[in-house]
Amino acid sequence: MDWSFTLHTGVIIILMAFVAEYFDSTLGMGYGTSLTPVLLIMGYEPMQIVPCVLLSELFTGLAASIVHDKMGNVQLFPKNLENIKVSRLGFFANIRSYIPIHLKISLLIGSCSIIGTVVAVLIAVSIPKLYVKLYIGVLISLMGVLILVTSRMNFKFSWFKITGLSILASFNKGISGGGYGPVVTSGQLLSGVNGKNAIGITSLAESLTCLVGLIVYFFVGNEMDWRLAPFLLIGGLLSVPLSGISVKKMNTNFLRTIIGVVTLLLGGLTLYKVL
Repeated sequence: MDWSFTLHTGVIIILMAFVAEYFDSTLGMGYGTSLTPVLLIMGYEPMQIVPCVLLSELFTGLAASIVHDKMGNVQLFPKNLENIKVSRLGFFANIRSYIPIHLKISLLIGSCSIIGTVVAVLIAVSIPKLYVKLYIGVLISLMGVLILVTSRMNFKFSWFKITGLSILASFNKGISGGGYGPVVTSGQLLSGVNGKNAIGITSLAESLTCLVGLIVYFFVGNEMDWRLAPFLLIGGLLSVPLSGISVKKMNTNFLRTIIGVVTLLLGGLTLYKVL
């Protein structure tokens, strides 16, 4: 292999991953949805791309969730655990009161990913990619329209809606490497979650979903090609601190509108590439 060409290509992929992860960690969407089609155009095969995207987002999502928590954009990790005492109800009954609601939402979304991702990976290896891309494009476009139409509305928090949308989003992630963030982030907004909170929650939940997807690919896939993974990881991790600062400074209502516009654009771009 020509190492000069490999280095040149690697730098380009690092820059692409940096930009894609910045928007993903700032708006809760766009990493796999934007990177996957670009890498396809560059000549990589879907089975070279998707596992590497999942691996990189496993680590960048975890890093982004930690940064958003430290920045105060979301509370994902329990505080003051040293004050936990064992009561008559038991340690685990006592510790539940210390688990932040945002962490509970992330764990629910991550748990639902087991169902959606397993089904998606099994389907992904057996159906034409045209139908997958068409489905993703239509779904994401509809979510974007819904956010913009309801931008002035306040929704009551709903565990039921979050559960359904989580399964749907993890299905998207497992089948194409993208389409997760737009559904989970916009779905949380439509389920009554604050915009900044939704982005931090999505980062952690997406990391858990990627872990499930990787495990399934290891069991059902052929030998994996990981050459893209180091470049995606480097670019993605470098952008995470910048995204944490950006979200902290953004106005929540403005952020919601931006999420709606970007969701609609991503859906439209996907449909354009298909049709």
